[in-house]
Amino acid sequence: MTSTVKLELGADGIAIRRIDVPDAAMNVLSPRVVGDLSAALDRILADPAARGIIVTSAKSAFAAGWDLTDLLALFDTSPDPKMARAYAGPFGQFLRRLETCGKPVAAAINGLALGGGLELALACHYRVLADDPKAVVGLPEVKVGLLPGAGGTQRLPRLIGIEKALPLLLQGTHVAPQEALKLGVVHELAPADQVVERARRWLLGKPDAQAPWDRKGFRVPGGSRLMEPNIGSALMVNTALVAKNTLHNLPAPIAIASAVFEGLQVPIDVGLRIEGKYFAKLVCDPVARNLVRTMFVNKGQADKLVRRPTGVPKSAVKKLGILGAGMMGSGIAYVSATAGIECVLLDVAPELADRGRNHCAALLQKEVEKGRLTARRAEEILARIRPTTSFADLEGCDFVVEAVFEDRKVKADVIRRSEEVLPVTAVFSSNTSTLPISGLAEHSRRPEQFIGVHFFSPVERMPLVEVIVGRKSSPETLARALDYVGQLRKTPIVVNDSRGFYTSRVFSTYCFEGIRMLEEGVEPALIENAGRFAGMPVGPLAVSDEVSLELLHRITRQTQADLGEAFRPPVGWDVVRRFVEDLRRPGRKGGAGFYEYPQGAQKHLWPGLAELFPRAPRQPSAEELGKRFLYIQALETARCLDEGVVTSAADADIGSVLGWGFPAHTGGTLSLIDTVGAARFVEECRRLAELHGPRFEPPPGLLERARAGERFHPAASR
Repeated sequence: MTSTVKLELGADGIAIRRIDVPDAAMNVLSPRVVGDLSAALDRILADPAARGIIVTSAKSAFAAGWDLTDLLALFDTSPDPKMARAYAGPFGQFLRRLETCGKPVAAAINGLALGGGLELALACHYRVLADDPKAVVGLPEVKVGLLPGAGGTQRLPRLIGIEKALPLLLQGTHVAPQEALKLGVVHELAPADQVVERARRWLLGKPDAQAPWDRKGFRVPGGSRLMEPNIGSALMVNTALVAKNTLHNLPAPIAIASAVFEGLQVPIDVGLRIEGKYFAKLVCDPVARNLVRTMFVNKGQADKLVRRPTGVPKSAVKKLGILGAGMMGSGIAYVSATAGIECVLLDVAPELADRGRNHCAALLQKEVEKGRLTARRAEEILARIRPTTSFADLEGCDFVVEAVFEDRKVKADVIRRSEEVLPVTAVFSSNTSTLPISGLAEHSRRPEQFIGVHFFSPVERMPLVEVIVGRKSSPETLARALDYVGQLRKTPIVVNDSRGFYTSRVFSTYCFEGIRMLEEGVEPALIENAGRFAGMPVGPLAVSDEVSLELLHRITRQTQADLGEAFRPPVGWDVVRRFVEDLRRPGRKGGAGFYEYPQGAQKHLWPGLAELFPRAPRQPSAEELGKRFLYIQALETARCLDEGVVTSAADADIGSVLGWGFPAHTGGTLSLIDTVGAARFVEECRRLAELHGPRFEPPPGLLERARAGERFHPAASR
């Protein structure tokens, strides 16, 4: 097997270890890499001619952290703490051996160093970082439900102090080179092609081969005792922020804070054992497994267009037509122009088209003010957006995104007028969130080149795009749609056509469940808080106002008209109807809904809710309400899988977390069922069905999984 570490010893006695993982664009750490690093260290220590060690990379980046696919395989073994410690132990033991080996060690960090990559650098006695904006450093393990388990919680605060280290550890922040130098994470900056020579220069100065924390009399910068005012304050402030940001749904931040405080009261070797205890506990918690699988492994595959049909040549959109210059259309123009695509932004009136372009200009100006774009770059992007009212300007567009009003007649008209001038090879896509794609495609001359491309608002911030395949959409059209999403560097999921598709259909169950609770006499504030405590980003009443009760009303009325006698109203429908038709409270956009929106003041729940929905004498617990919120969404996802609307559990989970904010710690709607266990989930749903109605009855496919003891996500293989 090819080694992942290249070793060379110079005439000056400096040994250079270059990490170079074969067949990988970027170095990732794994048991194999750790084994090779350890073997290389053995060879260096056995050679009396070696007077110092440089650790660097043969690639453009230093190391991107641990191989999460390997870690996912560990999760699927249902590890106990002993197994978890055995898995993580060798890397931590190697790092401790490296920093106490008796020879000075310097890290030549020639590119980004994240997670285990930074932990490796922290175990070196000197660190030179490339002075390149891309050479960020950080310990982002908290984002996958873990802590840096090879000494990160012990070395970083011992190096720069608790006050500076805690925010980096608890937020998983990436730090640019200048900030890393200012904080004291690295000792020196240098051009990327000089980091090795700068490290060599330091080593040739015959430096002390000892980490600060191994020297007698070492004190943590700024102190480490709780009785010291700044330390007590730092711990309290960061603990409060953790509670605010996670509502105690994520165990990793609490474990990190505990490992830091407890570990810094004792010598480093004891602190490392304390860190290992907390790391093992997190590895055994399903939250880490869920986050790693959905947010990194499966999302990473989606970003690589894993669902793209094979055998179709790669394509790129050069000229994009966008029909409708509202918030959605202008957002699509902004992200597309930023990706280098020429955009034609069309609306019915010049002032509307210009307003859409001006919205893009405002977004670009914000980026300039934040230092993320130069003024010249912003001008270049804006120049790619051409506002117009003429369909003739769509000539030459190879891809079109329709983002006009959610009305079949309006959409049919723009489809017809666009295709009169578009090349016969162009793909036409609709950004509709609810109207079936196959029905809209009936108005197209080329239904096989018609597809749904559903963006989420605000487009510039939301990473997900739901690609909807119509009955006649060809594999080539799907491939070209995914290529376009890939150009935008957004994450696509692929679903089949149906009413509401996947994301809108499942998300609406959250809104209607909250509205149904109002009818039951549940305290409105309790409803909202229960949604938040369950992990949803916004309470169901507030989010119903945001998407607008008027939209929920219009969609339901359209469904009623389409289905006729087969129509079954969603729970809470009568409330929506009354608010829109009788009370004229259509939501935030209309200035009134479940909330009041006083000018210049904070929104608050409408006091009139108390009169409309008298408070029930006995109120349910927030936990029970939260279970209803999460389970109804998971159930609807299982139904979508049964019906073939979604065909991949990975897409279902990614869509739920990135699309409407289903709690990330669950891993997504189907991962939630896997975490609970299908049999137990079914049993609980039947209890809820007895209490609240047949909407909680499990679908056949879920019942079969429960009987067979199957999961939606099969175990990963090593």
